[in-house]
Amino acid sequence: MVKRTTALPSSLPPAARTFATRHKAVWQAYEALGAAAAESGPLDARMRRLVKLALAVGAQAQGAAKSHARRAKADGVSQADMHHLAALAVTTLGLPAAVRAMAWMDEASAGTGKTAKRKYRKEVSHHAVISL
Repeated sequence: MVKRTTALPSSLPPAARTFATRHKAVWQAYEALGAAAAESGPLDARMRRLVKLALAVGAQAQGAAKSHARRAKADGVSQADMHHLAALAVTTLGLPAAVRAMAWMDEASAGTGKTAKRKYRKEVSHHAVISL
């Protein structure tokens, strides 16, 4: 069973915190929907984390991808597993999207902002220009 608390997590981004504070009933319903979706099938917590991360990567949702990467790491998902997820994205989303995803995961794991972006731009610059 996935437990939800009424207290807002300290890691909640400011805009989401403001929304949750202003629209408590909507936020609570959103949280309940997330718990119901998590409990509706056979996937374990680790697999749910990887799926949610993959969905965020596929949607090119940087904030969501970083959030799910942080939560995955906190729940014991290895960096190698997340890197494998990014590698799997190459054939579906393309190389630039996979590189972006890996940079987001690394930034989230390291707790940094732009460092990984510069690192990956430099690493792939000799192959092609990839906008991150």
